[in-house]
Amino acid sequence: MNSSPDLLKELRIDRKAATPPPSRRGLWIRLSIAAVVLLVLGIGAWAVFGREKPIEVKTAPVVAMASGDASSASVLDATGYVVARRMATVSAKITGKVREVLIEEGQRVEAGQVMATLDPIDADAQRSLSRAQYGAAQSQVTGVQARLKQAEADAARLSKLVSQQLVSRSQYDEAIAARDALRAELLTAQRNAKVAADGLRIADIGVDNTVVRAPFAGVVTAKAAQPGEIVSPLSAGGGFTRTGIGTIVDMDSLEVEVDVGEAFIGRVQPKMPVQATLNAYPDWKIPAEVIAVIPTADRGKATVKVRIALKSRDPRIVPEMGVNVSFLEPAKPQQQATQQPQGVRVPAAAIAQRDGQDVAFVVGEEDRVEQRSLKTGATLGNDRLVLSGLQGGDNVVLDPPAELKDGGKVKLAEDAAE
Repeated sequence: MNSSPDLLKELRIDRKAATPPPSRRGLWIRLSIAAVVLLVLGIGAWAVFGREKPIEVKTAPVVAMASGDASSASVLDATGYVVARRMATVSAKITGKVREVLIEEGQRVEAGQVMATLDPIDADAQRSLSRAQYGAAQSQVTGVQARLKQAEADAARLSKLVSQQLVSRSQYDEAIAARDALRAELLTAQRNAKVAADGLRIADIGVDNTVVRAPFAGVVTAKAAQPGEIVSPLSAGGGFTRTGIGTIVDMDSLEVEVDVGEAFIGRVQPKMPVQATLNAYPDWKIPAEVIAVIPTADRGKATVKVRIALKSRDPRIVPEMGVNVSFLEPAKPQQQATQQPQGVRVPAAAIAQRDGQDVAFVVGEEDRVEQRSLKTGATLGNDRLVLSGLQGGDNVVLDPPAELKDGGKVKLAEDAAE
């Protein structure tokens, strides 16, 4: 049996005993964590330093050829202005003070729409007077009719009595004369009533003249009067009197007027096709047609005026805009039947040389470009005719830089500006 000291020795912890070896599982966990951290750091470094930097470029759309683009050639160029054949400065028919103006510049008005009203006090007073005069004339007619009825009854009664020799012939003659006088008086009263009725209608017109209405549908281009000012159809009162309420233009009547030199007017014929280009929108080609050659010349400028109809109606076309026009050679009927427009119209700046071949870069999905080989045709001003390689609606890079390659990423210049 062990003694107490021996039992205590058995309970003592041996500090010199060897520690157990570390577990392999913990080692693998630490290595895996380190690998994941290195991978994340590598991806971040590539995103910051290794990502492809897009090239900033400008683009333009490819336009499909319209009928006549390739077959018609310009025989004469001229400049002119957009004008309105139907334009009016609307004024009141009477002189009066403006009470209200109901138009603003740029507003569209319909035919008969109220543009302004004048102070109607004088016109209303004149109408009230004319109405009273008409009522008095009607009363006079009624009174004469009553007296005439009595006179006719007296004349009829005396006619029977004179035949029976109960009254003298003179009494009967006096009754007949009184009856005829009242008939004449009734006719005069009826005519006076008609004159009064006409005066009332004229007074109504005078009241209506205090309302200024649009003579036709159009757009207001100028507002000339303000409430409180005096307007007149004539220049009464000098500079203190307005002669108009506002100016309206029928936008459907817009056309182009150009001056063509006398030496070249023989090239222009009615119904001749024309291509018009507004100075404000140089890339917009508007189809047009010659309306007429005005049969007179300007002695000072040695020019002849030509009217041109625009075949396109657009809010961007406004009066007095500058226009450049090209008179086109009409296509021959057999050419129109056998030749159809081919290819597309591309800005010449979009065509580049790669390995001795004409190419263009089309912007696709994710702003990456596709290099396409082209078959080019005629030069059309600042554009080129491309017979194959592109189609209408493609978006091509203008002035592609030398470092731009197939599949390269680009960034639009307008996007970069933002």
